[in-house]
Amino acid sequence: MYNPTEQLGDLNKTNVEQATRLAAIALENTEKLMKLNLATARNAWAQSVESAQAIAAVRDVQDLFALRAKLAETSVQHALAYSRNLYDLASQAQADYASASEEVWSNYTKGVATWVENATKSAPAGSDVAVNAFKSTVAATTAAFDQFQKATKQVVNLADASVRAAAAQAAKATPAKGRKAA
Repeated sequence: MYNPTEQLGDLNKTNVEQATRLAAIALENTEKLMKLNLATARNAWAQSVESAQAIAAVRDVQDLFALRAKLAETSVQHALAYSRNLYDLASQAQADYASASEEVWSNYTKGVATWVENATKSAPAGSDVAVNAFKSTVAATTAAFDQFQKATKQVVNLADASVRAAAAQAAKATPAKGRKAA
């Protein structure tokens, strides 16, 4: 016999598990971001000390201009490295969340299908038209969401490829500009 209370309990249990997984992903990515920012701050501090010592050692204007160009190039390279690391962290977090959402959606559609099937079995006689309409609505909604999910994946992949190409181009261009200024 169909027991909606038992299904509701199972649904709540699943929701708690999914929320726990999402919270774990969020904490893990927050920890990674904090480590990146701490390492960047340490690197910036060390670079500042090194730059201050180099500036203090300058003896003429020509050396100052050469040092300025070198420091500018180094700063740009550090900023690009930080941006790349930050983008990689964000991409990985997005992939983790996408994986979790796909799993949640898969479980949800299975649960809805089971619920519809059980509800159909216990539907009163003569409600075939309403049950079939409900089944069609659920199937259409599931298909639409699957299409939306596929389109979203394509957009994310295209954006990722574009950002990676732009970052690679910027990395190639930066050293050349630094050499011209020196």
